[in-house]
Amino acid sequence: MKTGKWVHLCVDMQRMFEEETPWQAKWMSKIADQVTEVATRSAQHTIFTRFVPPTASQDMAGMWRTYYDKWPMMTATRLEPGLIDLISPLQRLVPPARILDKRTYSPWLSGTLERLLIHDHVEEIVITGGETDVCVLATVLGAIDLGMHVVLLKDAVYSSADTTHDAALLLLGNRFSVQVEIATTEEWLMAMPSA
Repeated sequence: MKTGKWVHLCVDMQRMFEEETPWQAKWMSKIADQVTEVATRSAQHTIFTRFVPPTASQDMAGMWRTYYDKWPMMTATRLEPGLIDLISPLQRLVPPARILDKRTYSPWLSGTLERLLIHDHVEEIVITGGETDVCVLATVLGAIDLGMHVVLLKDAVYSSADTTHDAALLLLGNRFSVQVEIATTEEWLMAMPSA
């Protein structure tokens, strides 16, 4: 674990993935306590990303339009607005924690997150949330490309598919072992750098 400036990037811990929707990840609840513990202890260092669907599929370009043609019930015109919110235990942490909304799997495309981290001289990103094999994977790969040291808390990430969750952890731990450290929540909290 490095000792430079760091942030906790908590990916898409939202009600629409927790509650009964077509995108529900049923075992998000199994990792919610670990995520909440990390975020509570590091609220001033935490950035929550939220996956925010468009109003309608026509608002998106290319294959994203096709994607939302498949999931029209998850567009903003049909989705109950509160479902994009963070799960209840995390809502109370904002502020000092911050929220970054995104329209794609990756939080890096707008450039906002990268500018924020560069401005704050961040060297290390601790990642929790979901889904391991989709948005978390995109988040980790973008952080690697920026030269960040990434700590992925393996018991604080979730997916809706066990096999691809396990495969993503294996991929990140093996192929990217120089840039990605896989740890447990307890290990991270015991070694958590001071502010």
